Amino acid sequence: MTLVEVVGAVAAFFTTLAFVPQVIQTWKSKHARDLSLGMFSMFTTGVVLWLIYGLLIGSWPIIIANTVTAGLAGTILYFKLRFG
Repeated sequence: MTLVEVVGAVAAFFTTLAFVPQVIQTWKSKHARDLSLGMFSMFTTGVVLWLIYGLLIGSWPIIIANTVTAGLAGTILYFKLRFG
């Protein structure tokens, strides 16, 4: 693995994990009033597009990170729609 790939993988790890506390907090509290539906809708769409980009260029750090991030952001989006 090259230095560029290591930096990309570490960056992907931290930015992906940044969503875990929000998912846990929203799940436990069962409310998402303070979360922006517009922001999470746009963000989730962007992450899915990054995933498609990663698939097209065959970049595993991008594919893995955006698969996990799409799941986490999608979960928050679901909670926003359900708990409002």
